[in-house]
Amino acid sequence: MQNKITKTSKIFVAGHMGLVGSAVVRRLKHYGYKNIITIKRKILDLRDQNKVSKFFKKNKPDVVINAAATVGGIYANNKYKAEFIFNNLSIQTNIIHASYLNKVKQLIFLGSSCIYPKNSKQPIKESYLLGGYLEKTNEPYAIAKIAGVKMCESYNFQYGTNFKCLMPCNTYGPNDNYNPLTSHFYPALISKIYNAKIENKNSITLWGNGKAKRELIYVDDVADACIFFFNKRTKESLINIGSDNEKSIIEYAKFIIKKLKLRLNLKYDLSKPNGTMRKKLDNSLAKKYGWRPRVNLNNGLEKVLESFIKNKN
Repeated sequence: MQNKITKTSKIFVAGHMGLVGSAVVRRLKHYGYKNIITIKRKILDLRDQNKVSKFFKKNKPDVVINAAATVGGIYANNKYKAEFIFNNLSIQTNIIHASYLNKVKQLIFLGSSCIYPKNSKQPIKESYLLGGYLEKTNEPYAIAKIAGVKMCESYNFQYGTNFKCLMPCNTYGPNDNYNPLTSHFYPALISKIYNAKIENKNSITLWGNGKAKRELIYVDDVADACIFFFNKRTKESLINIGSDNEKSIIEYAKFIIKKLKLRLNLKYDLSKPNGTMRKKLDNSLAKKYGWRPRVNLNNGLEKVLESFIKNKN
């Protein structure tokens, strides 16, 4: 199979309206890729196998980047378990199988660090996958994404495909979801603290004890990793995409409070879950191939905060 990708190769970005997908499209254009294929959800439901099959037969993409997924924070993962497992299994199964049938040269399947065991040794190596029990609050999402990893590995083994699975740590950036009930922790924190400012509150309440640590990566770094690895031949199917930027939830909250020049007390709802206490990715495999994150954490956090405030005003 000819795997050479050029600036005129057809690249299908699934989930192009979301946080990661929109960044992938933006970065592809930045690097001069001319033939980017996108389609809105209301036109193509990626959960519909027949429609996905017809779309691939018609468009014949050379590269597929699957950034389409049902995602969210602890609350959404816990409340909508059925949607999280059904939607993600359906979307990725249809895309991966259609990519094989239509001889896609390179596929990038995106997941997250949630796939690894709750009590995994730190930092987390790719080889630790399936080495222990998952965090219960996001188990359906994690199981769906693990199935996607194993599907890509199986197709590579049996059919000689070039399907790669990139697992980023917590991703943040412009075009994020700021709904406090369905978003990831960082945009939820921004929204909660900003609303406290608007409402003249003197405190906010964090879920759990606030001591859980999270590694954050700026979305453009994830997008660049997708582009880097569809142009790179690798032995491994599963590759961690980490940033080495890690703070506790309390530290992230204090950072935002300081940037907004507020005086807010932090309170803690210990009846709510902490989630996994730490999930720091081992980034050494990605670095071995020559990829490294570029965006400094403080610069990235400031950019996102500025973008959020600008859109609010």
